Amino acid sequence: MKKIILSADSTCDFDDKLKERYKVNCCPLHILLDNNDFQDGIDITPDDIFAIYQQKRILPKTAAPNPVEYISYFKRWTDEGYEVIHLSLGSGLSSSYQNCCLAAQELKGVYPIDSCNLSTGIGLLVIEAAERIAKGMTAEKISEEVKALRSRVQASFVLDNLTYLYEGGRCSALAAFGANILNIKPCIEVDSSSGKMKVGKKYRGAMDKVLKAYTIDRLHGHPDINLDRVFIVHSGISFDYINLVRKTVEEIAGFKEVIIAKAGCTISSHCGPNTLGVMFMTN
Repeated sequence: MKKIILSADSTCDFDDKLKERYKVNCCPLHILLDNNDFQDGIDITPDDIFAIYQQKRILPKTAAPNPVEYISYFKRWTDEGYEVIHLSLGSGLSSSYQNCCLAAQELKGVYPIDSCNLSTGIGLLVIEAAERIAKGMTAEKISEEVKALRSRVQASFVLDNLTYLYEGGRCSALAAFGANILNIKPCIEVDSSSGKMKVGKKYRGAMDKVLKAYTIDRLHGHPDINLDRVFIVHSGISFDYINLVRKTVEEIAGFKEVIIAKAGCTISSHCGPNTLGVMFMTN
């Protein structure tokens, strides 16, 4: 049986420890900022993006690797006879999956998977793939099973404000102004059938109250939660808020593992600082 390499777009938001634990390689997306082309997670950080925005009021454009870049990325393994399973940022959000498929047509043994998700919503599927690789399943079978699990991923996050979405062209000036003036903090949900984002419940008030209410709503809204793990992912937020959410999660559901993750540049550049999400799977 051929050895399988596990790979994902950098938007899975795995840090070095998680990459090592699950033996996953990450392909960086492009961060185009201030006339420079950076690589997500390699030569730029979310804090860099936030600092430049404060100084110059400019935000980056993000771009998927093109097919040639994906071919070069995969060939180091396929030339050695390995098979590659790659999970891409949701096709409803990026051309990443499309470009990955074009690359796979030129190579043997590359299995692209449209995660239909973002951030650690992708990460949950990465872990599912890693566990199946460890069991000795074939790449084709793993690809089929992971695709079947996509609808079980529950990914969402709460925005502190809409400034970054507005500056990035993802919401109107009126919506951003109204939300910020009224102190509305919307929950953004990922539609796991398409990977597109939609506005869910709109919270209002202080961030601590909002995050607790959001966490309770998300966990109580799914009676069939898979309790193997839950991600608390953030774009840079007070440890007090993280601990509040963690405590709330632990009071409601007996997850075997609660993993704290920090969003990378691609995700952070669209949601801005002080964003937090609770992501898990259902059965």
